Amino acid sequence: MSSSIDSVNPWLVAVVLNTTLLGLAWIAPKKLLTTAGLFHAWFLSILIWVTLGWQGYAVVMFYFLVGSGVTRIGMAQKEAEGIAEKRSGARGPENVWGSALTGALCALGVGLINSGFLAPTSQSLIPSPQSLLLLAYVASFSTKLADTTASEVGKAYGKSTFLITTFQPVPRGTEGAVSLEGTLAGIVASVAIAFVGWGVGLIDLLGVAWCVLAAFIATNLESVIGATLQSKYTWLTNEVVNIFNTLIGAIAAVLIAWTWISFIK
Repeated sequence: MSSSIDSVNPWLVAVVLNTTLLGLAWIAPKKLLTTAGLFHAWFLSILIWVTLGWQGYAVVMFYFLVGSGVTRIGMAQKEAEGIAEKRSGARGPENVWGSALTGALCALGVGLINSGFLAPTSQSLIPSPQSLLLLAYVASFSTKLADTTASEVGKAYGKSTFLITTFQPVPRGTEGAVSLEGTLAGIVASVAIAFVGWGVGLIDLLGVAWCVLAAFIATNLESVIGATLQSKYTWLTNEVVNIFNTLIGAIAAVLIAWTWISFIK
């Protein structure tokens, strides 16, 4: 599959594929993206395809489809309680980049290294910068899908929600609130997308473990940020917090992998 696809100009494939999907999304009765969100997702998807091929594209599409699906879990109930995502879950540009900016930068880094635009690195470096960036890429989306799933499942099905900093009971939907149901669902989601990354060859099986562990760390730190800082700073919107969340997940995965390799050497 990959050999036949890779023989075609990746820019052409990316533009045709994503323009076709854009058209289908445009006429779909259920809007997963706003009009502006469609354009930004089109640009992001082309960037991912050109830099990481169909393998990287598979990861981001899995995140988008599953993330959009879990956002709609219990939507009527969440809207009635005032804790649902705005626009009934349709993603705008701020959501696209809040979720994918870290991953896009990792993909761009891989593309620049592979194209020779950046200075070549020593072949003796293990792991290579490319492999670390690929791990960070998958970890960023593992983190975001874990966060989205934990939040949406927790708001829909969480029987008891607690503020992560004090463990005091708080209403569902409170910034920084966690629940057992949401936490478990988030772990399952991070495992699923990490295995997608492994299945398409972006990471190895150890990388799956690092992505899941990093996602768990980052998702809980994101809850701490929500509980302690988000209400104090107007610029710290949910989208900005999402960028920090995915960045923490990406960095955590790289540090864990680097530490592990240093330890076994």
